[in-house]
Amino acid sequence: MPISRLTVLFLLVSSLVLGACSNNYQRLLKSTDVNKKYEAAIAYYEKGDFFRAGTLLEDLIPLLKGRPEAEKAQFYFANTNYKQRNYVLSTFYFKQFVDTYPNSDYAEEASFLNSKSLFLDSPGFELDQTNTVSALEAIQDFLNRYPESKFRPETERMSQELQKKLESKAFESARLYFQLRYNQAAVVALTNFQQQYPASAFAEQAAYLRLNAQYAWAKESIESKQRERYLEAIAFYQQFIDGFPQSKNLKSAQDMFDTSQAELVRLKSLPAAASN
Repeated sequence: MPISRLTVLFLLVSSLVLGACSNNYQRLLKSTDVNKKYEAAIAYYEKGDFFRAGTLLEDLIPLLKGRPEAEKAQFYFANTNYKQRNYVLSTFYFKQFVDTYPNSDYAEEASFLNSKSLFLDSPGFELDQTNTVSALEAIQDFLNRYPESKFRPETERMSQELQKKLESKAFESARLYFQLRYNQAAVVALTNFQQQYPASAFAEQAAYLRLNAQYAWAKESIESKQRERYLEAIAFYQQFIDGFPQSKNLKSAQDMFDTSQAELVRLKSLPAAASN
Protein backbone atom coordinates (compact mmCIF):
# COMPACT_ATOMS: atom_id res chain seq x y z
CA MET A 1 0.00 0.00 0.00
CA PRO A 2 1.58 3.33 -1.10
CA ILE A 3 2.37 5.90 1.60
CA SER A 4 0.72 9.28 0.97
CA ARG A 5 2.72 12.47 0.83
CA LEU A 6 0.76 13.73 3.83
CA THR A 7 1.89 10.74 5.92
CA VAL A 8 5.51 11.25 4.87
CA LEU A 9 5.29 14.93 5.74
CA PHE A 10 3.75 14.15 9.13
CA LEU A 11 6.49 11.65 9.96
CA LEU A 12 9.18 14.10 8.89
CA VAL A 13 7.76 16.93 10.99
CA SER A 14 7.32 14.61 13.99
CA SER A 15 10.90 13.46 13.68
CA LEU A 16 12.17 17.03 13.53
CA VAL A 17 10.09 18.06 16.57
CA LEU A 18 11.28 15.09 18.61
CA GLY A 19 14.85 15.76 17.64
CA ALA A 20 14.52 19.40 18.61
CA CYS A 21 12.98 18.46 21.99
CA SER A 22 15.75 15.98 22.63
CA ASN A 23 18.43 18.51 21.74
CA ASN A 24 16.80 21.11 23.98
CA TYR A 25 16.69 18.64 26.89
CA GLN A 26 20.36 17.73 26.41
CA ARG A 27 21.28 21.43 26.46
CA LEU A 28 19.31 21.87 29.67
CA LEU A 29 21.19 19.02 31.31
CA LYS A 30 24.48 20.77 30.56
CA SER A 31 23.21 24.24 31.41
CA THR A 32 24.50 26.15 34.43
CA ASP A 33 21.52 28.51 34.39
CA VAL A 34 19.67 27.43 37.55
CA ASN A 35 16.56 29.51 36.88
CA LYS A 36 16.16 28.27 33.32
CA LYS A 37 16.73 24.69 34.39
CA TYR A 38 14.19 25.00 37.23
CA GLU A 39 11.51 26.49 34.95
CA ALA A 40 12.07 23.68 32.45
CA ALA A 41 11.88 21.01 35.17
CA ILE A 42 8.54 22.38 36.40
CA ALA A 43 7.25 22.54 32.81
CA TYR A 44 8.24 18.92 32.19
CA TYR A 45 6.59 17.92 35.47
CA GLU A 46 3.32 19.65 34.63
CA LYS A 47 3.29 17.97 31.22
CA GLY A 48 3.68 14.59 32.88
CA ASP A 49 7.24 13.97 31.66
CA PHE A 50 8.40 12.76 35.06
CA PHE A 51 11.64 11.21 33.85
CA ARG A 52 13.02 14.48 32.44
CA ALA A 53 11.59 16.52 35.28
CA GLY A 54 13.15 14.20 37.84
CA THR A 55 16.56 14.22 36.17
CA LEU A 56 16.66 18.00 36.10
CA LEU A 57 15.36 18.36 39.65
CA GLU A 58 17.93 15.93 41.00
CA ASP A 59 20.66 18.18 39.57
CA LEU A 60 18.96 21.31 40.87
CA ILE A 61 18.19 20.41 44.48
CA PRO A 62 21.72 20.96 45.82
CA LEU A 63 21.86 24.29 43.94
CA LEU A 64 18.53 25.50 45.34
CA LYS A 65 19.41 25.21 49.02
CA GLY A 66 18.34 28.33 50.87
CA ARG A 67 16.09 29.47 48.03
CA PRO A 68 12.25 29.45 48.21
CA GLU A 69 12.08 27.13 45.19
CA ALA A 70 13.87 24.35 47.13
CA GLU A 71 10.72 23.18 48.92
CA LYS A 72 8.68 22.70 45.77
CA ALA A 73 11.63 21.16 43.93
CA GLN A 74 12.12 18.52 46.62
CA PHE A 75 8.43 17.61 46.75
CA TYR A 76 8.20 17.40 42.97
CA PHE A 77 11.38 15.32 42.82
CA ALA A 78 9.97 12.83 45.33
CA ASN A 79 6.79 12.66 43.32
CA THR A 80 8.61 12.03 40.03
CA ASN A 81 9.97 8.86 41.62
CA TYR A 82 6.50 7.89 42.81
CA LYS A 83 4.98 8.52 39.38
CA GLN A 84 7.66 6.29 37.81
CA ARG A 85 6.91 3.55 40.38
CA ASN A 86 10.30 3.84 42.02
CA TYR A 87 8.65 3.26 45.39
CA VAL A 88 11.79 2.62 47.41
CA LEU A 89 13.16 5.98 46.29
CA SER A 90 9.88 7.83 46.64
CA THR A 91 9.53 6.53 50.21
CA PHE A 92 12.98 7.84 51.04
CA TYR A 93 12.49 11.26 49.46
CA PHE A 94 8.96 11.85 50.78
CA LYS A 95 10.10 11.04 54.32
CA GLN A 96 13.13 13.29 53.85
CA PHE A 97 10.82 16.05 52.66
CA VAL A 98 8.50 15.75 55.68
CA ASP A 99 11.48 15.74 58.05
CA THR A 100 12.91 18.83 56.36
CA TYR A 101 9.66 20.78 55.85
CA PRO A 102 7.21 19.55 58.55
CA ASN A 103 5.08 22.70 58.24
CA SER A 104 5.00 22.81 54.43
CA ASP A 105 1.74 23.00 52.52
CA TYR A 106 2.96 19.81 50.82
CA ALA A 107 3.73 18.00 54.10
CA GLU A 108 0.37 16.24 54.43
CA GLU A 109 0.40 14.94 50.87
CA ALA A 110 4.07 13.96 51.17
CA SER A 111 3.33 12.01 54.34
CA PHE A 112 0.41 10.28 52.63
CA LEU A 113 2.48 9.43 49.55
CA ASN A 114 5.24 8.08 51.76
CA SER A 115 2.68 5.70 53.27
CA LYS A 116 1.29 4.82 49.87
CA SER A 117 4.76 4.16 48.45
CA LEU A 118 5.40 1.70 51.28
CA PHE A 119 1.97 0.17 50.70
CA LEU A 120 2.64 -0.32 46.98
CA ASP A 121 6.07 -1.78 47.73
CA SER A 122 4.64 -4.34 50.16
CA PRO A 123 5.16 -7.87 48.77
CA GLY A 124 2.73 -10.78 48.60
CA PHE A 125 1.89 -12.47 51.91
CA GLU A 126 4.07 -15.47 51.10
CA LEU A 127 7.20 -13.28 51.28
CA ASP A 128 8.89 -11.46 54.15
CA GLN A 129 6.54 -8.83 55.57
CA THR A 130 9.03 -6.31 56.95
CA ASN A 131 7.89 -3.73 54.39
CA THR A 132 4.25 -4.39 55.26
CA VAL A 133 4.92 -3.67 58.94
CA SER A 134 6.78 -0.48 57.98
CA ALA A 135 3.84 0.58 55.81
CA LEU A 136 1.38 0.04 58.66
CA GLU A 137 3.57 2.08 61.01
CA ALA A 138 3.75 4.93 58.46
CA ILE A 139 -0.01 4.79 57.94
CA GLN A 140 -0.69 4.97 61.67
CA ASP A 141 1.71 7.90 61.99
CA PHE A 142 -0.10 9.69 59.15
CA LEU A 143 -3.53 9.09 60.71
CA ASN A 144 -2.26 10.38 64.06
CA ARG A 145 -0.85 13.54 62.47
CA TYR A 146 -3.75 14.23 60.11
CA PRO A 147 -6.94 12.73 61.61
CA GLU A 148 -9.17 14.91 59.40
CA SER A 149 -7.20 14.44 56.18
CA LYS A 150 -8.95 14.07 52.86
CA PHE A 151 -6.64 11.09 52.32
CA ARG A 152 -7.98 9.30 55.42
CA PRO A 153 -10.47 6.97 53.63
CA GLU A 154 -7.82 5.70 51.21
CA THR A 155 -5.28 5.39 54.01
CA GLU A 156 -7.68 3.30 56.09
CA ARG A 157 -8.39 1.09 53.08
CA MET A 158 -4.66 0.52 52.64
CA SER A 159 -4.31 -0.31 56.32
CA GLN A 160 -7.09 -2.90 56.13
CA GLU A 161 -5.52 -4.52 53.08
CA LEU A 162 -2.13 -4.71 54.78
CA GLN A 163 -3.66 -6.16 57.95
CA LYS A 164 -5.31 -8.88 55.85
CA LYS A 165 -1.93 -9.61 54.29
CA LEU A 166 -0.33 -10.07 57.71
CA GLU A 167 -3.29 -12.21 58.74
CA SER A 168 -2.84 -14.45 55.69
CA LYS A 169 0.88 -14.68 56.39
CA ALA A 170 0.30 -15.71 60.01
CA PHE A 171 -2.29 -18.33 59.06
CA GLU A 172 -0.25 -19.84 56.26
CA SER A 173 2.83 -20.00 58.48
CA ALA A 174 0.84 -21.82 61.16
CA ARG A 175 -0.73 -24.15 58.61
CA LEU A 176 2.71 -24.98 57.23
CA TYR A 177 3.73 -26.41 60.62
CA PHE A 178 0.65 -28.64 60.45
CA GLN A 179 1.39 -29.73 56.88
CA LEU A 180 4.96 -30.60 57.88
CA ARG A 181 3.59 -32.57 60.87
CA TYR A 182 5.33 -30.38 63.41
CA ASN A 183 2.24 -30.82 65.55
CA GLN A 184 3.39 -29.17 68.76
CA ALA A 185 4.61 -26.10 66.86
CA ALA A 186 1.36 -26.08 64.87
CA VAL A 187 -0.72 -26.01 68.06
CA VAL A 188 1.29 -23.09 69.44
CA ALA A 189 1.20 -21.15 66.15
CA LEU A 190 -2.52 -21.73 65.58
CA THR A 191 -3.33 -20.75 69.18
CA ASN A 192 -1.35 -17.54 68.74
CA PHE A 193 -3.15 -16.89 65.45
CA GLN A 194 -6.58 -17.31 67.08
CA GLN A 195 -5.63 -14.91 69.87
CA GLN A 196 -4.25 -12.30 67.49
CA TYR A 197 -7.01 -12.56 64.86
CA PRO A 198 -10.19 -13.71 66.67
CA ALA A 199 -12.49 -12.43 63.89
CA SER A 200 -10.40 -13.75 61.02
CA ALA A 201 -11.85 -15.25 57.86
CA PHE A 202 -9.54 -18.19 58.65
CA ALA A 203 -10.95 -18.66 62.16
CA GLU A 204 -12.81 -21.89 61.41
CA GLN A 205 -9.87 -23.46 59.57
CA ALA A 206 -7.51 -22.43 62.35
CA ALA A 207 -9.74 -23.96 65.04
CA TYR A 208 -10.10 -27.23 63.12
CA LEU A 209 -6.39 -27.49 62.34
CA ARG A 210 -5.51 -26.79 65.97
CA LEU A 211 -7.77 -29.64 67.08
CA ASN A 212 -6.27 -31.89 64.41
CA ALA A 213 -2.70 -31.00 65.39
CA GLN A 214 -3.39 -31.47 69.10
CA TYR A 215 -5.00 -34.86 68.45
CA ALA A 216 -2.05 -35.97 66.29
CA TRP A 217 0.41 -34.72 68.92
CA ALA A 218 -1.40 -36.69 71.64
CA LYS A 219 -1.49 -39.79 69.46
CA GLU A 220 2.27 -39.73 68.78
CA SER A 221 3.22 -38.92 72.39
CA ILE A 222 4.59 -41.36 74.98
CA GLU A 223 1.90 -42.81 77.22
CA SER A 224 2.84 -40.71 80.24
CA LYS A 225 2.06 -37.55 78.23
CA GLN A 226 -0.99 -38.75 76.33
CA ARG A 227 -3.65 -38.16 78.98
CA GLU A 228 -3.05 -34.42 79.32
CA ARG A 229 -2.76 -34.03 75.53
CA TYR A 230 -5.95 -35.94 74.77
CA LEU A 231 -7.74 -33.85 77.38
CA GLU A 232 -6.51 -30.73 75.58
CA ALA A 233 -7.75 -32.15 72.27
CA ILE A 234 -11.18 -32.68 73.84
CA ALA A 235 -11.16 -29.05 75.05
CA PHE A 236 -10.24 -27.88 71.54
CA TYR A 237 -13.07 -30.01 70.12
CA GLN A 238 -15.58 -28.35 72.44
CA GLN A 239 -14.35 -24.89 71.44
CA PHE A 240 -14.56 -25.86 67.78
CA ILE A 241 -18.15 -27.14 67.85
CA ASP A 242 -19.28 -24.21 70.02
CA GLY A 243 -17.76 -21.71 67.61
CA PHE A 244 -18.64 -23.44 64.34
CA PRO A 245 -21.69 -25.67 64.81
CA GLN A 246 -22.36 -25.81 61.05
CA SER A 247 -18.80 -26.64 59.98
CA LYS A 248 -18.27 -29.17 57.21
CA ASN A 249 -15.56 -30.71 59.42
CA LEU A 250 -17.90 -31.69 62.26
CA LYS A 251 -17.81 -35.42 61.50
CA SER A 252 -14.01 -35.48 61.37
CA ALA A 253 -13.87 -33.49 64.60
CA GLN A 254 -16.36 -35.88 66.21
CA ASP A 255 -14.19 -38.85 65.21
CA MET A 256 -11.15 -37.25 66.88
CA PHE A 257 -13.24 -36.53 69.98
CA ASP A 258 -14.54 -40.13 70.18
CA THR A 259 -11.05 -41.58 69.74
CA SER A 260 -9.66 -39.21 72.36
CA GLN A 261 -12.37 -40.30 74.81
CA ALA A 262 -11.65 -43.96 74.10
CA GLU A 263 -7.92 -43.40 74.60
CA LEU A 264 -8.53 -41.75 77.96
CA VAL A 265 -10.52 -44.80 79.05
CA ARG A 266 -7.73 -47.08 77.87
CA LEU A 267 -5.05 -45.03 79.61
CA LYS A 268 -7.06 -45.03 82.84
CA SER A 269 -7.10 -48.81 82.82
CA LEU A 270 -3.31 -49.08 82.57
CA PRO A 271 -1.17 -49.64 85.66
CA ALA A 272 0.25 -46.45 87.13
CA ALA A 273 3.59 -45.61 85.50
CA ALA A 274 6.35 -43.24 86.44
CA SER A 275 6.15 -39.89 84.69
CA ASN A 276 8.73 -39.19 81.95
